Amino acid sequence: MHLDNAKTALKKYFGYETFRPMQGEIIQSVYDRKDALVLMPTGGGKSICYQIPAITMPGTCVVISPLISLMKDQVESLKANGIKAAFLNSSQDTAEQQAIEDDFFHGNIQLLYVSPEKLVNSSFQPLLQKAKVNLFAIDEAHCISAWGHDFRPEYSQLKFIKRDFPHVPIIALTATADKLTRKDIIEQLGLATSQTFIASFDRPNISLEVRPGQKRLEQILAFIGRKKDQSGIIYCLSRKSTENLAEKLNARGIKAGFYHAGLSAAERSHIQEAFINDQIPVIAATIAFGMGIDKSNVRWIIHYNLPKNMESYYQEIGRAGRDGTTAETLLFYSYGDVMILREILEKNQSENTEIQLAKLERMQQYAESLACRRRILLNYFSEDSNERCGNCDNCLNPPTYFDGTIIAQKALSAVYRLRESVGLRFLIDVLRGSGRKEIFERGFQNIKTYGAGREYSFLDWQHYLLQLINLGYLEIAYDQKSVVKMTPASQRVLFKGERIQLVQQTTVKARQEAAKAKSKPVTKRQRVRDDLFEVLRQLRKQLAQQRGVPPYIIFSDATLEEMAARRPMQDAEMQQISGVGERKLQLYGDAFMEAIRGFVTQHATTMRDGATLQVTLQLYQQGLSVEEMATKRELTTRTIYNHLAQLYENGEAIKLDPIISSTQIKEIVGTLKYLEQPYKLKDIYERFDGLFSYTQIHFALAHHRKVQKDGIGAS
Repeated sequence: MHLDNAKTALKKYFGYETFRPMQGEIIQSVYDRKDALVLMPTGGGKSICYQIPAITMPGTCVVISPLISLMKDQVESLKANGIKAAFLNSSQDTAEQQAIEDDFFHGNIQLLYVSPEKLVNSSFQPLLQKAKVNLFAIDEAHCISAWGHDFRPEYSQLKFIKRDFPHVPIIALTATADKLTRKDIIEQLGLATSQTFIASFDRPNISLEVRPGQKRLEQILAFIGRKKDQSGIIYCLSRKSTENLAEKLNARGIKAGFYHAGLSAAERSHIQEAFINDQIPVIAATIAFGMGIDKSNVRWIIHYNLPKNMESYYQEIGRAGRDGTTAETLLFYSYGDVMILREILEKNQSENTEIQLAKLERMQQYAESLACRRRILLNYFSEDSNERCGNCDNCLNPPTYFDGTIIAQKALSAVYRLRESVGLRFLIDVLRGSGRKEIFERGFQNIKTYGAGREYSFLDWQHYLLQLINLGYLEIAYDQKSVVKMTPASQRVLFKGERIQLVQQTTVKARQEAAKAKSKPVTKRQRVRDDLFEVLRQLRKQLAQQRGVPPYIIFSDATLEEMAARRPMQDAEMQQISGVGERKLQLYGDAFMEAIRGFVTQHATTMRDGATLQVTLQLYQQGLSVEEMATKRELTTRTIYNHLAQLYENGEAIKLDPIISSTQIKEIVGTLKYLEQPYKLKDIYERFDGLFSYTQIHFALAHHRKVQKDGIGAS
């Protein structure tokens, strides 16, 4: 199957013109019936990689998903886009399940979401064998690995898929998996010949900040106070702290709920639904909350306590800004949190305890680091990055840097000469020329870099080596007794002359005292755009309540922001907005375009920049042609014509003759009695088989509305 089919489906059902990086390659791989492991950040578009093949290939895609709430969200979103989707889980009665299984058997479902327990159930197996399955998609695939941060035993039974369905492609997808976990996923699923696709883990729309853990409530109140009505999650370590924090927030006028595994299923479901539907904007929760949330308009994440590893942290902050618009994250750090987490891990001893403790230590290093935080995250997931992001606290309030190239070369050379066989402490001892017994037993006193770093203390070397790890020049092999290893970036420093900037020891407190709040003044244009966004947001909320779906199912914040910026007022323009597919244009297009028209008309006298009516009117009165006005204002001619139609409707002296004759107006208006209101330009255009342009139809309707408002009578 050709990728052009996929692009057509992308626009028709999801409203997007182009694929994000790697999506097209992954979809083509599925078309070629190849297995794949896909690593994409949360909000990076993983679902599209199997949803597009599912709706463009004959048969049904079976999606294995770990949570009922996640299935429900996905299916609701797909149905809203006009796609045939269903789920099977314990929330349904026997009759419901039977009806869905019948549809599955007869090929009436394009995507079927099931739990791993349902998939391996002996009663489901015969149906699975008889139905036409075109693809198996294993979502949250890190759950299959004991090395991962969210291991689920039931996932370990999924290896049968490759054995029983050797000719059906498998696509395993996750947002968080280090090298060890990726290797384990492939082995557990038997994907020996699969291709691994690793998209960039970079989420540039998300800002990253770490603060000391003192006076957390006071800081949280100030943080939320700047984010009126925005949805956010506060992750806490204990159940009790979620309840206490929610109580304190409510007492101070912030509507908040709490969520943890100790609540009943009904209570958890109620809180989750209230959050999804924007009824409760703030949730204080343990890590039990989040994986089942497909809510695209979460605008911020706060970690009240330190997460236990980088994978958990990355996945949790990834729940903000899934729609690609601006989002903020804040992590509170205290050494007390580290001690509590260490105690928990050591108490629950397992074969992975040593690795989990090492990962906790990396999380601690991230919180304490003065290097670019995004760079640390990307390098942790083996994405080579040597650029500062400009959107984290350390970039916005930078520490003092110095040329650390010689220090780095000594360290990297030592790792190379030690054949990547020692841990961090041992490496420091070699660099400092220690008389440690093990060094002499292994002959390491003879290597060239033995004692090459005597001038630095143990703590200095620890500080510098942790920076080199965080910056991606070294890595820790947790499955090999945490030995220090080189990376591709190491070669650039040792052999290609790359320079390295390291951070001098500076206290966080000193940097905080030196930092000054910097806020850009809001322009009039931005205020107007924000006002229109709020109008559209309230309309979305109203429509969502009427249809019984979460607001983001109607349109994402990103789509509303684009509408507020571009102000589409006819079908052809609305279809150019990202996220507006055919089904959503049909369901909601007229309502949103009417709201935009009303807003623009209401603000015509105050909107002095952007797509304003008054500026266009002034240019028109100066005698400029439509083309000249469009060039001068850096707008399309279609937008200028829209302005002129609205100005005419508002009573301004706009001549219609060059655009449409009175006879043509009469002919167009005469057909309105055969059409339902609100009138759609596309319907009128098709009724006349393209005889009149969209611009002419737009002016005829403007004339019709003007006549009615003026009380002259039917036109």
